[in-house]
Amino acid sequence: MEEYKSWLDEELIIRYRQGEHEIIDFLMSKYKSMVLKKVRTMYLLGGENEDLIQEGMIGLIKAVRDYNEEEATFHTFASLCVSRQIYTAIERAGRNKHIPLNYYISIYEEKTSNDDKRKPPLVETISSDIENNPETLYFEKEYTEIFLSKLLQRLSSLETQVLSQYLLGVDYREIAETLGKSPKAIDNAIQRCKQKAEKLLLEERNE
Repeated sequence: MEEYKSWLDEELIIRYRQGEHEIIDFLMSKYKSMVLKKVRTMYLLGGENEDLIQEGMIGLIKAVRDYNEEEATFHTFASLCVSRQIYTAIERAGRNKHIPLNYYISIYEEKTSNDDKRKPPLVETISSDIENNPETLYFEKEYTEIFLSKLLQRLSSLETQVLSQYLLGVDYREIAETLGKSPKAIDNAIQRCKQKAEKLLLEERNE
């Protein structure tokens, strides 16, 4: 894995497609922090963190599979694909609130069918998504930013401070120490932010 750090993402993808399948593990590890950052933002729109993380990683896999170097850098394309996957999952969960976003099936685990034949792992069967194009995803990124801007207008001073640090990945306890509050107070503020986000989202859907 160490040798891959000196290669450009675009070069790694070429090598992956030539048969170096372990490269996908390196890219998953490299970009997981990006997925986690996006999940923190999208969490406010609905869904549970663990579900959204797995959806984000699936979006990352799709990015590796579908990347075309003529369209954009891999980093840009991956970012858009991850956002799209998470956003779609949230929309799906909104329509089916009684159904989890996924069933925590390992995307790397091989399955056995009723006739004892081995099935390929999910990672090898994830299909391409025609909606994962930069233009469509750009507008959805714009929507998320506009939504967050509207949300901030509804938050109290404390909620705004907490949310700003939370979206940057700061731990609850660190936020509490910085603001002179208890971790419980910070957790309550995050929950209020989420409730206000869900209310705003519902209002926009009904417009």
